[in-house]
Amino acid sequence: MKTLAKEHSYFAASNTGSPSSPTWGLESFSQGWRVLSTGGVFVSDNYFDLAGMTQREKTLFFEAAAVQNILAPSVTAGAPGDSMVVVDLMSTKPLTDTELQAFPLYGNFAAPGAALTFEETVYARVEQFVVDIDTAAWGSMMKVSTNQIGSLKATASDRIYSYRIVSTGTPFQGTRFDVFAARHVINAEVKEEAEFQYLMRLRRSYELAQSHDED
Repeated sequence: MKTLAKEHSYFAASNTGSPSSPTWGLESFSQGWRVLSTGGVFVSDNYFDLAGMTQREKTLFFEAAAVQNILAPSVTAGAPGDSMVVVDLMSTKPLTDTELQAFPLYGNFAAPGAALTFEETVYARVEQFVVDIDTAAWGSMMKVSTNQIGSLKATASDRIYSYRIVSTGTPFQGTRFDVFAARHVINAEVKEEAEFQYLMRLRRSYELAQSHDED
């Protein structure tokens, strides 16, 4: 059994626009994060490097996947109703920036804007946070929902893509928010399988590898 882990760092963003028409920008210490939309969408991307697995004709069978983090996001000068969605995603297919922006809304369900299929989604956790009356005074956001989707389907791919996406609601009264670090963890076993099954899985992995990859 192998335990694989990738980390996404702590970041913060500040709004120089208005609550109803925000212009969000990253604080200087926000390493590894990019602004997908100044309206309030951010991403940190990484990948699990499984190089050499195809050369050894091995298949990765997932046992479990999880996300480790420390605290809920916090908001400066926030007001009840401020909200955000945080997505932790591990997939066998790389996503374009447009697809990353769509994922918090469509996930991997059958919809015109869906970026991934069920099988391509190793694991995803989607959490929604809000500022409510009780927490507005000290700035901590409350988690109001958490959902998990994904197949944990075996793969012959040399990469598992790891994304963390943050999307804010509008209007957003807060002038700044902070999202704390997280770690994506996979438990998996590398095994051989029947040649025909492996070749079909390898073909599928190759097709996915031809998709957009920003590396």
